[in-house]
Amino acid sequence: MPSSCSGGERRGAVPADCLLIRSSLMTLSILRAAGLAFLVAGGLNAAAFAQSAPPAKSEPVVWELIDEYPASAIPGQADATFAAAVEKATGGKLVIQPIPDAKSGLRSREQLKAVSEGRFAMADSFGGALAEDSPLFLLSSLPFLTASADEARQLYVAARPLYEAEFARRGQKLLFVTPWPPSGIWSAEAVSSPAALKALKIRTYDQTGAELFAATSTRAAVVSFSDLMPKLKTGEFNAVLSSGDGGAGRELWVHVRHFSQITYAVPLSFGTVSLTAWNALDPQTQAAVLRAGEETTQAQWKAMEGRVAANYQRMRENGVVIDEAPPAAVMDLLRTAASKSIVRWRTTVTPEAAAVLDTFAATR
Repeated sequence: MPSSCSGGERRGAVPADCLLIRSSLMTLSILRAAGLAFLVAGGLNAAAFAQSAPPAKSEPVVWELIDEYPASAIPGQADATFAAAVEKATGGKLVIQPIPDAKSGLRSREQLKAVSEGRFAMADSFGGALAEDSPLFLLSSLPFLTASADEARQLYVAARPLYEAEFARRGQKLLFVTPWPPSGIWSAEAVSSPAALKALKIRTYDQTGAELFAATSTRAAVVSFSDLMPKLKTGEFNAVLSSGDGGAGRELWVHVRHFSQITYAVPLSFGTVSLTAWNALDPQTQAAVLRAGEETTQAQWKAMEGRVAANYQRMRENGVVIDEAPPAAVMDLLRTAASKSIVRWRTTVTPEAAAVLDTFAATR
């Protein structure tokens, strides 16, 4: 401000230009004060808004769960049960997305490798198909070892720690297990005699089965279920070792119309997750997923009650002829071959696995 407009001048009229300058300065001060008040108020309002607004919801983690078998088969139903249980247990933080019916393009053994490599988070894989990775996975499908679902469950409980360790060595965690109804022989013609048995060209689901039927002079080979139908259609096979549960049965009875109830085995499918995906979860979510897995396993064993009767009713309604008491001569031939298969399996596994087998056999 010019010296002539300073506060030191006490008398006389104030020049017009000084009045103009003083007025401008007062206006500027008022504007500055108002602006500061606005900024302060705005900041407080913004803080209040931030405190009152709901937090942004994070996107759920998604695990794809691949399965070679149809959604209506018993392992496919396990996948759906597990997905629902996980969603409930985690409040939607983790979502399981089942991909059934080999839509991933992979078979059970390939699924095991895909999860280990991190290409998929989860897989529900048939144990018999994993034998090349470890003969332990053949335990549940050893021929005529278990005669009922209750016995199969006892064997599973005894072997569970070994299964967990085997999957851990492949970078996976076992979350749930599905038992299949007892396997029988689906065939184009009735297996009414040893000669009829030897005339079969049978698909088996594991190497033990292939070796057993070969020992009875039957032509046998291991084929994944998803590759089977074209081979039945062309006549390359005229028989199948399978329970034919759910959607699997609906595909089989188109080509093979006889079923022999030999109660061959109660095999297992295994639901596993990669340890990479598992370790990315917080402890609370891990605990919830473990509960969901155990609920699924219990539900699947419970589902075995009445499952065979329901399957047989549906099979008969669709023209399948069921032999619930196969000829003794046929069963004797199969059991003789089976005992050799079990002895051979025992020599391929660890002492711990052999001990599980021996302990179970001793309790029967």
